[in-house]
Amino acid sequence: MKLAHVFIEHSTMHLDRTFSYGCDGFAVYRGMRVVVPFGAKEIVGFVERVEEISAQEAAAYDFEIKRIIRVLDEEPLLNEELFELANMMAKRYIVPRIACFQCILPAKLKPRSTAKCRKLETWVRYEKDIASLTKKQQVVLEAMKEAKEMLRTTYYQMYKSVGKKLISLGCVTVFEREAQAVLGCEEPSGPVFDLNAQQQHAVDAVLHHSAMVTLLHGVTGSGKTEVFLHLAKAMRERDKQVLILVPEISLTPQMIARVKQRFGAQVAIYHSALNEQEKYEQYQLVKKHQVDIVVGTRSAVFMPFDHLGLIVMDEEHDTSYKQDRGVRYHCRDIALQRAKIHQAKLVLASATPSLESYARAHKGIYQLVEMPKRINEQFPQVKLVEMREAVKKKESYLMSNALLDAIYTRLQRKEQVILLLNRRGYTPILRCMECGYVQMCPNCETAMSYHKEEGVLKCHICDSVMPVPTHCPSCHSAAWRYMGMGTQKLEEFIQIKFPQAKIIRMDADTTHKKHAHENYLRDFGKHKADILLGTQMIAKGLDFENVTLVGILNGDALLNRSDYRSAELCYDLLEQACGRSGRGEKQGEVIIQAYDTKHYAIQCAAHHDYKTFFKNEMNYRHLAGYPPYTYLTSLTFSHKQEELAYQGAQLAFSLLKAKSEVRVLGPTALHKLRGECRIRILLKGKQEELLTVYAKDVYEQHLYKKQKARLDIDLSPLYLD
Repeated sequence: MKLAHVFIEHSTMHLDRTFSYGCDGFAVYRGMRVVVPFGAKEIVGFVERVEEISAQEAAAYDFEIKRIIRVLDEEPLLNEELFELANMMAKRYIVPRIACFQCILPAKLKPRSTAKCRKLETWVRYEKDIASLTKKQQVVLEAMKEAKEMLRTTYYQMYKSVGKKLISLGCVTVFEREAQAVLGCEEPSGPVFDLNAQQQHAVDAVLHHSAMVTLLHGVTGSGKTEVFLHLAKAMRERDKQVLILVPEISLTPQMIARVKQRFGAQVAIYHSALNEQEKYEQYQLVKKHQVDIVVGTRSAVFMPFDHLGLIVMDEEHDTSYKQDRGVRYHCRDIALQRAKIHQAKLVLASATPSLESYARAHKGIYQLVEMPKRINEQFPQVKLVEMREAVKKKESYLMSNALLDAIYTRLQRKEQVILLLNRRGYTPILRCMECGYVQMCPNCETAMSYHKEEGVLKCHICDSVMPVPTHCPSCHSAAWRYMGMGTQKLEEFIQIKFPQAKIIRMDADTTHKKHAHENYLRDFGKHKADILLGTQMIAKGLDFENVTLVGILNGDALLNRSDYRSAELCYDLLEQACGRSGRGEKQGEVIIQAYDTKHYAIQCAAHHDYKTFFKNEMNYRHLAGYPPYTYLTSLTFSHKQEELAYQGAQLAFSLLKAKSEVRVLGPTALHKLRGECRIRILLKGKQEELLTVYAKDVYEQHLYKKQKARLDIDLSPLYLD
């Protein structure tokens, strides 16, 4: 008897084991999806292994061995490397293995009942000649004999009734085929630039040094992308595959353009703006070896490579590389694991490396390669504007006179401006001036933002929407006032000040449509707009030669977060945004508006001094016992009833309080999120493996005691506020 051992689709830890089903008569292999009976339902399972057992062994089972119902795949979906990667992730992140398989595979291949079928297309092909065809029919059949096959829609458009007649005669047959991505035929068109000395040193260091991981610390405008392209070329010459990762979709259009200009159309693209079918088709291009270069965001790290030679993580510091739901992996960890398996080179690149990566490079764990000079050998001049003083002088709290004057000068010169405000919407809050009441989200305990164009209040966490109240719910006064500033309001303000200026606004509200990022950035690159205004999505990676002014509003806003990374996040954002100015031949300028211009994060960003920032911040981290000096693990208990969330946390605390090797912080109440109360326990320790063991002990106790609160474990939380 042939037996398939299957993980079922339900992603819960108490079902994190295989279930056995008979599969005689089916072609079933490890890594395939199957439909199986489970209780009274039919669900999808993922085959872990298949074995032959004797009739005596089958009879020894203490349950009835049911049969699989059908097989969904013709071949295994995962190679052995990805299968083992899923097992590693399950162990490391304390999640069910089926959750890891679902995380790795594109939506249409996920082992879930809700996964949609792959799209089929109807094609026609030449089948045979027959006698007694008309002259017109013979001409069409000869054309089909030469073409061999084509889409049926194209066939009907070209040959109409004659084509239909040939099908009815059996000369042309109709068949279905899985939809496939159509690769363009563009040849490489972009110039191949000669590398300068520091770029050539970087390429040589990666290719010829024995280190697997290289931290490429290159200032903004130092030519890191050209280094990536030369490394990719070297790997292709060795018949190796290349993965280039960027943190956000806003960065993919320019990177894709550069890669395709250099290597032609034979490039796969993988990011969240693609629909399920497009992701599946791009995944298949890699699996079938039709492309050997992939450009994508975080999830592209799971592409089915089998001879990977190079992984590049551009802007490696970016928090978008961390998955914060489900399997809470960091893309860097997965990239490192895949590089080890393939003996590939991993390049972590940034102008503002994460403290963890730079500390590892400083210790010699990673190879450190510095690119301290810009291609044009000039940094933008940075001016700090103390907004307290500006407001005292009766200047606008939105924009100082210095920034307004600088914008006016650029518009007169036909140069372009980027304005960064890390807040979308019209204003952050709606406040009653009589009693001080602020309209909060009923689900998340955070202030709702006013969106003027739609005339509604929105929660930027759970996306709840409500109409703007006419009266204060607390004191019934009509004295509402919109406090603060968002991108919508800033756009309106600038348009009033500079009515002749053409403005593009990029934030989560304006870029939700497909290709919006690409279209906006292309238009700005063609100077169809004078000012690009947006949130942090425009702060990094963009390269426009005609941008000579970057204005940063509320430059110290991130310092107000109650989080140990607040200074690092602030420095990263400012330094990256500064780097968008003066990338061409013209001198660039940056104006940072802030209320605390003396803070070391702002001072270091103004002087482009990463090493001083690193030294100051590492001193703080050492004193406070935060990463990279310790490891953190977050245990968050969530339930709609606060007492049940507390109950789960208290049970965990009673288990952990005797652990002398780690420091246990909490239980601490966090703000409500999506209608759930949250209680967190934080573990600090020097040994990452030990934290994992203790977290798993908590999880097993949580399951054994049948606690009603949901337990979410994050073994390397990036945020604590």
